[in-house]
Amino acid sequence: MPRKKVTIVGAGMTGGAMAQRLIERDICDVVLQDDPQFAGTMHHGKALDESQAAPWEGFSTRITATDGWEETANSDVVVVTAGAPRKPGMSREELLNGNAEIVRSKVAAAAKASPNAVIIIFSNPMDAMCHVAMQASGFPRERVIGQGGALDSARYRYFIAAELGVSVNDVHGYVIGGHTDTTMVPVVSQTRVGGVPLTDLLPAEKVQAIVARAMRGGAEIGELYKTGSAYFAPSAATIAMVEAILLDQRRLIPCSVYHQGEYGIRDVFSGTVCQLGEGGIQRTFELPLTDEERAKVVAAAEATKELLKLLN
Repeated sequence: MPRKKVTIVGAGMTGGAMAQRLIERDICDVVLQDDPQFAGTMHHGKALDESQAAPWEGFSTRITATDGWEETANSDVVVVTAGAPRKPGMSREELLNGNAEIVRSKVAAAAKASPNAVIIIFSNPMDAMCHVAMQASGFPRERVIGQGGALDSARYRYFIAAELGVSVNDVHGYVIGGHTDTTMVPVVSQTRVGGVPLTDLLPAEKVQAIVARAMRGGAEIGELYKTGSAYFAPSAATIAMVEAILLDQRRLIPCSVYHQGEYGIRDVFSGTVCQLGEGGIQRTFELPLTDEERAKVVAAAEATKELLKLLN
């Protein structure tokens, strides 16, 4: 049996961290693809550097780098991180058209080389970039997935666990809707800690403080870094999605998917809980929301539709 293969497009801080996490899982070979016009030889350096960790980390998978696409052929999963990161004070929306041009070009080339791949979009503004990717690839909705809810949910769960002094493994909560500071929707009504509703464990003002901090999770880290954006947690969230697909784990992970009736929303990418496994998205799930939460989810989808009108 040939090894599974994952291509990571963009070898910056996040792409490099994704590659490291993935090769250490020892479940697939990895190709780092980047443009020498912008990356120089950095992706080649990262591939070589990470390869030399194998004797101590014990993995036998290979990581290579390429300026082109031939080496990426027949990838099972393509993760697209290419594009400018957010700078402090910058909204994801401000990145729109510059990153759309990059994502359109990269996805078209990746899809031609790997026509059966699942594409995971990391580039921001993520929900809008999923539309660009679906159009550029011609792939069905099951094979174009946005990473956003996985990261946002991880931040939300971490803040809850830290506040209560419990393990994050016993915190179950999802963030759906849009992947922006204003449109993500932490679903408080369905958040449980050891099976106990979060609202039974914390007063309303504490819960709202956690929600507010989760929604600004990326911005807070950008302000602390000052010269870049988050990449440790984003890489972990993305590789959890990749692993679920490669190993057909059928995990339930909040992702951005092209909605076809979920929450009454159609024809736009937005976040909901998805079953990830072989072939990408196998099922979607609608959470039982309060009226207020449902209104926010619908508003998030409408905001993305408005953003799409600004695409060149």
